[in-house]
Amino acid sequence: MVEDTRDDHRFSEATKEAPLVAILGPTASGKSALGVRLAQQFGGEVIACDSTQVYRGFDIGTAKPTMKERGGIPHHMLDIADPSETFTAGEYRRRAVEALAEMKQRGRLPILTVGTGLYLRALLEGLADAPARSEELRLRLEHKAAAHGSAYLHKLLQRIDVDAAERISPNDRQKLIRALEVCLLTGKRLTEVHRSGRQSLKGYTVIKLGLNPPRAELYARIEQRVHGMMARGWRDEAASLMENEGDRLSKPFEFIGYRNLCVHVEIGIALPATIEAISQATRRYAKRQMTWFRKESDVCWFEGFGDDEEIVSRIVAHLQDRLGTRPEKSDGQEKKESAAI
Repeated sequence: MVEDTRDDHRFSEATKEAPLVAILGPTASGKSALGVRLAQQFGGEVIACDSTQVYRGFDIGTAKPTMKERGGIPHHMLDIADPSETFTAGEYRRRAVEALAEMKQRGRLPILTVGTGLYLRALLEGLADAPARSEELRLRLEHKAAAHGSAYLHKLLQRIDVDAAERISPNDRQKLIRALEVCLLTGKRLTEVHRSGRQSLKGYTVIKLGLNPPRAELYARIEQRVHGMMARGWRDEAASLMENEGDRLSKPFEFIGYRNLCVHVEIGIALPATIEAISQATRRYAKRQMTWFRKESDVCWFEGFGDDEEIVSRIVAHLQDRLGTRPEKSDGQEKKESAAI
């Protein structure tokens, strides 16, 4: 019989506060790889916290981990929505809470790999008491976007809520419409609305781990990853989705890369120029992610990538301390380590 060497952090259903690990970091920082390593080490399972990976069929460009990359670790909150669905932060929270409860009952350590800060905030802090959708107002805003482009909506949002405009990309039509809808219906800024009516997640001690690689190295890895995605067939995936999914106005076609590849397929923009545009957009997105994540409280930051062995070792030691699972050293071990320093 092979001995299970994983750290035993298991908790009973009656435990008042169960541990919940959240890995924050920009795209291409190695969150997925780190999530798998920690799950293997601590008897956990991964919960993706990413607004792009929930959609079925959009795999390569969203960096959705393959079955091989998952290393036999169960992954939750992947491939749970059709491309035609409007998937919200509220729906993410509802399903993630269900997954957490089921994992808690089985004594598994939940490990969030966080690419979308809004989803993490919705899960941990709850959702605001925001107004219901107004189809009439949304239709008017859709017509404005169709006539003048999403940039027009972004300029409008800048006039009524500059803070929200700074957080939302000028190309993210769905978020722009929702932000404008909330502001116009309530007469308040989005941040004011978000502070009201929240119910935070109960029963968990959240341990936030942050990955902050050197910017030049991160940008180089982003470019390398984009080229790798193209080699894996990203263009063909996008072309197939365009042919089979029908509604090009659905949210996933606005994702970084897919939007560019659709234009490449339809208009014939040169592939090298398309690849460079995707790399540039991804770098900007990584910067926006870090701007958001730096505002998160109680994050223990590590200056490197999640697949770097030295960083992984430091994170494992930190997590062992937080979970109380670090093995005690004998006097002989401590003397030997002291002599080696």
